[in-house]
Amino acid sequence: MEGRPKMPQEPAGAAEAGLPPKPEMDLNQFLPYRLNRLADRISDELARMYAERYDLNVAQWRVLAWLSHCDDLTAKKVCAYTNMDKARVSRAVQALVDRGLVTRMPSARDQRVHDLHLTEAGARLLSRLIPEAQDWEAELVATLSAGEYRDLLNAMGKLERQLERIG
Repeated sequence: MEGRPKMPQEPAGAAEAGLPPKPEMDLNQFLPYRLNRLADRISDELARMYAERYDLNVAQWRVLAWLSHCDDLTAKKVCAYTNMDKARVSRAVQALVDRGLVTRMPSARDQRVHDLHLTEAGARLLSRLIPEAQDWEAELVATLSAGEYRDLLNAMGKLERQLERIG
C-alpha cells in the first residue's frame, strides 16, 4: 500500500538455518522518528534566534508564548500545555521573573498556586518576538501550498486525537 513503510524482508538463508528473522527498521520511514527529528531541528533553529536576539531559551519562550494568549496561567498549566517537566518550567519562570518579563503572584483562589502574568516589559518583548517567529514559520512553510499546510495541520490533529484514544 502506497505511503506505508515496507515490511522488512527475511535475510536469505535465515529460515533454512532455523534462525528467527532479523528485526530491521529504517528509521527514515518511521513516523515517530521523523516527526521528532523535524521538531528538534525546528526547535533548534528557533532557539538560536531566541538566544541571539532576545537572550531566551526554548522553555522561557514557551512560557512567554502561552502568557501571550492566556490570562489565567500557572506553572502547572505551562507544564501540561508544553509537556515540559516541572523543574524546567520552574527555572524558566524564575529567569523571566528575574528579568522583569513576568510576575508571579499567589493565586487568590489557591495560595499553593502562583498566577503568572506578563509585565509591560514582557509584552514589549513579545511585540517584537512574535512577529519574527511568525515570519520564520511562514518562511519554513512557504514550500507548502495552502492546501498542503491545512492538510498537515489536520493530519497532526488526527494523530494527536488518536494518541488520546490509544494512550
